[in-house]
Amino acid sequence: MSSRELVILGTSSAVPTRHRNHNGYLLRWDGQGYLFDPGEGTQRQMVHAGVSANDVHWLCLTHFHGDHCLGVPGVVQRIARDKVRHPVRAVYPASGAEYWQRLRHAAVFADTGVIEEQPVSGEHATIGPLTARRLSHPVESYGYRLQEPSSRRMLPDKLAFFGIRGPEISELQRTGSVRGITLDQCSVPRTGQSAAVIMDTRLCDAVFELAAGTDLLVIESTFLSAESTLAKEYGHLTAAEAGQVAAEAGARRLVLTHFSERYGFADEPAFLGEARRNYDGEIILARDLMKIPVPRRHP
Repeated sequence: MSSRELVILGTSSAVPTRHRNHNGYLLRWDGQGYLFDPGEGTQRQMVHAGVSANDVHWLCLTHFHGDHCLGVPGVVQRIARDKVRHPVRAVYPASGAEYWQRLRHAAVFADTGVIEEQPVSGEHATIGPLTARRLSHPVESYGYRLQEPSSRRMLPDKLAFFGIRGPEISELQRTGSVRGITLDQCSVPRTGQSAAVIMDTRLCDAVFELAAGTDLLVIESTFLSAESTLAKEYGHLTAAEAGQVAAEAGARRLVLTHFSERYGFADEPAFLGEARRNYDGEIILARDLMKIPVPRRHP
């Protein structure tokens, strides 16, 4: 199986700081690279992280606030300059098509034909392996979920008991039965791995649906609870709310990111403490250039 990991390119919200770049998240998944919300400076962060333009197969925008999209011109022009040959699917809210075109053609450069635009609209959309759900933010914003199809795990002891070996195992997996012995007798269901990227939003049903049972939940935690009124006004989550989502959704690994510039590294224990009030699983406070593996699949 190909590596599945999250490369953090930036972790700040509206304003970058000395230590945090604007947003940017590359999810490596079975040879495909899903680049979410490239903010200003993403192209340079890719260099620091060892990520090339050829690693990008999907360019996904949650919405068109600057900290989530101002890196698009540089990324697109790098894709063109490096002569990326594979298709790069661009997924973004259809309501922001005008902004997409401005970003896509922001400067004079030798263009590329590999970018395939796939705008999303409505409350729910499916684009290949991605699910998009509309969130609650002052401008139209979508969260994304990547879901591996469910499969079955073969049980060696059962295969041995029934004397199934070699080519018969492949036949059993392909057809569902061999010599009257069924696949159900020799295997158990295995839920596919999943990851969700949820940026700017208030709490809403879509947040919990996207996060449900995820192996890796990457979610904004712009504010601490002392600023909860401000968070609701501007359509953001607090760290405590992010922990609530992870707990109620049953997420396995929680990654907090998109921190307001008012907070520094010294505030990280407060973010961890607030999220921990509701969630007792693994919590990672994102920092620029971190690489975070998707948790190993359940047995």
